[in-house]
Formats: sequence, C-alpha cells, structure tokens
Amino acid sequence: MIDIAIEIHDLRKSYGRRWFSRQTVNAVNGLTLEVRRGEIWALAGPNGAGKTTTLHCLLGLLAPDHGHIRVFGKDPLDPQTRKPMGFQSEIFFSYPYRQADDALRFYGRLSGLKDPDLQRRVDRALDLLGLSDVRHQMLGSFSKGMMQRIGLAQSLLHDPDLIVWDEPSTGLDPEGRRLVADLASQFRSQGKTILLSTHILSDIERVCDHIAIMNKGQMLLSMEMKTLLQNYPGKTLEDIYLETVRGRDNAR
Repeated sequence: MIDIAIEIHDLRKSYGRRWFSRQTVNAVNGLTLEVRRGEIWALAGPNGAGKTTTLHCLLGLLAPDHGHIRVFGKDPLDPQTRKPMGFQSEIFFSYPYRQADDALRFYGRLSGLKDPDLQRRVDRALDLLGLSDVRHQMLGSFSKGMMQRIGLAQSLLHDPDLIVWDEPSTGLDPEGRRLVADLASQFRSQGKTILLSTHILSDIERVCDHIAIMNKGQMLLSMEMKTLLQNYPGKTLEDIYLETVRGRDNAR
C-alpha cells in the first residue's frame, strides 16, 4: 500500500488574459505538498490564495501548467484515479425538484453504485449528515445549511479513501460545524485521508493534523498543527495565520 496519499510538486497554474484585464493571473505558483494516508490537512489562506485551483488540479478538473500531482501514486487526469476520491464543492447545486434521497441515488449511480447497495449507502449518508427526517423533502425547499449537508453526503456515498472538501462549513450552524469535525475525526480513525480548505481557523485547530497557509498562489507555511502551536507559544492560530499572511504581503 502506498503510504503517500497526495504528492504535489512545483504546481503552477495560471489563467490567461481576459477581455477586461491585460494581466495573466498566476493562481498557483510553485506549490509543493505531501499528504500521508490517514491525515487531515487544511489549506488556509485569504480569498484568491489559490486554494480552490489547487483542489481542482488535484481532482483532475484542471490540468497543471507545470509540475506534477499524484494521488495514491497515480495521475489525477486519469479518470480511474478519481474513483477513490470524494469531493464537495464550496457551493453545492442540485436539481430543486428532486427529493433528498432521490438526489443522492442519482449521484450514487453516477459513481457506479447499484441497488441494493446504493440504497444502503444513501440511507447511511443521510443518517451521517442528520438528514434522515427530510429524506422525502424537495431540495428546492432546503436552507443553505441543509444543501451543504447534501453536498457533503454525496461526497461520501462511494466510501472514498480520499475526501476533498472545499469550505465544508459554509452555511452550517454550530451544530453542523461540530458534525463535520466529528465526521472528519471518525474517517481519520478509519484510515481515510482528508484535505479541506476553510477560512474557519477554529475548525482547523479542532480537527486537523496539519495546516498549509497559502497566499497569492504560494505556500507560506506548512507544518504539523501541534508543532506550529508549540513554535508560537502564547499565540492563537488566528494570530499565527495573520502574521504569516501579512508578513508576506508587507514583504512585497
């Protein structure tokens, strides 16, 4: 079994000039990252830091301009590599006229699942995300937080080995955020790997083993959470984050 779940080396990704701008946007500029199996990693950084672009390259949704990415030793641009991966986007959209369980069955079939295993997995995902009581409710009537839970549920249907969450706590109330943290801890105990991006530093401190802080496409800091807090005695994660990001901005 390959011990390295994610290997990113010198990743670079830019977006070409648009009609409203003459500049090329360097979304990710020389990012290197290594994540081992069974770890929970957080990508943190201000808006426009390159977090989502990094995740999309990892998922094979974007092709890197330079560098390489390996997921369990394989190229994510190969569709077969994506099978053990589960993804939840920051803003999850679905068909408003579908009921919750029907929507999950739809996504499960896209993942290659078939009944009766599909229905069992849908029931389990609804239960994990606290949605069993609204399984027959139309998604069009769901609140933002409930839709976020549906997005998280669909990412778990096929029991992925690598879970990628982009801002998983968006729209969630404190109970929902605690649920996400508890699920992450549960999956880690099962040997699953989680990579998430979030602006909520308290969630990172609560559940993540490692943090990588990005800004303007570059890695500013990458460290085990325990070591990071020990290296900055008396400071909160928010203090460390702000000093790291502002320090690079001031240097420029």
